[in-house]
Amino acid sequence: MSTNTRVMACSPEDVFGVLNDGWLFPVWVVGASRMRDVDDGWPRTGHKLHHSFGVWPFLINDETTVLEYDPPRRIVVQPAGWPVGEARVTIDVKPHHRGCVVRITEKAVKGPGSLVPAPLLDIPLFFRNRETLLRLAFIAEGKAENGDVPEKA
Repeated sequence: MSTNTRVMACSPEDVFGVLNDGWLFPVWVVGASRMRDVDDGWPRTGHKLHHSFGVWPFLINDETTVLEYDPPRRIVVQPAGWPVGEARVTIDVKPHHRGCVVRITEKAVKGPGSLVPAPLLDIPLFFRNRETLLRLAFIAEGKAENGDVPEKA
């Protein structure tokens, strides 16, 4: 299981302001290239994002389902991008004296990715999720600085 952590200069609510807006997903998630649809109930448990990953013209349609939603502390999602497989991604957010600390953990749970030994899979996941957290920080901190965090739930 790959784990990355980043301290962000914003509140947990600011981070969830970004996570709650499904249309922002391809802006901060490395590999997601476009949004196709966002369920009306996003990000509540059981609701989905419909997106694609890859680079045109090699795009694979994917959907991400919310397994657990506890704002502004935790969200667990399961992206399903076959033929690659499925993963379980957990984002935990806690207050910190400089804002908040965000931890993302990712593990392949179904399909070909789950057959790759964890130490080998964790290397690319670590670098991808380090960039993912950086992008999430840019958006959450920027919106917090400008007082422009969307209020969705």
